[in-house]
Amino acid sequence: MIAAMDHVQLAAPAGSEDALRAFYMDALGMTEIPKPPVLATRGGCWFRTGPVQLHLGIEAEFHPAKKAHPGLRVTDIEAFAARLEAHGAQVQWDGDLPGHRRFFSHDPVGNRLEFLEPVDG
Repeated sequence: MIAAMDHVQLAAPAGSEDALRAFYMDALGMTEIPKPPVLATRGGCWFRTGPVQLHLGIEAEFHPAKKAHPGLRVTDIEAFAARLEAHGAQVQWDGDLPGHRRFFSHDPVGNRLEFLEPVDG
């Protein structure tokens, strides 16, 4: 039986760790968590906020996820969108999910990310 989601992994190209850190830590407010030493030799970086973990793994023939994406629940979605825009990320609002406000954005290597907040009523 599945009890919880442990993490989501996205791919990234070699050498992109500094750009990923700037985005995931500065723009999204996540904290970098250390990779186990045996995995750290592969490159990439892992991030956490509360119970949510995102792992960015290096992929030799990298292609960003254009459709697949993690859906990240946020609070104060307007302020969160403004925060991303202030860090240079584009925000694309989408009103197609009933009961939610949401937008899409991309990380510095082009992976698609969804941000959503339930609405009352």
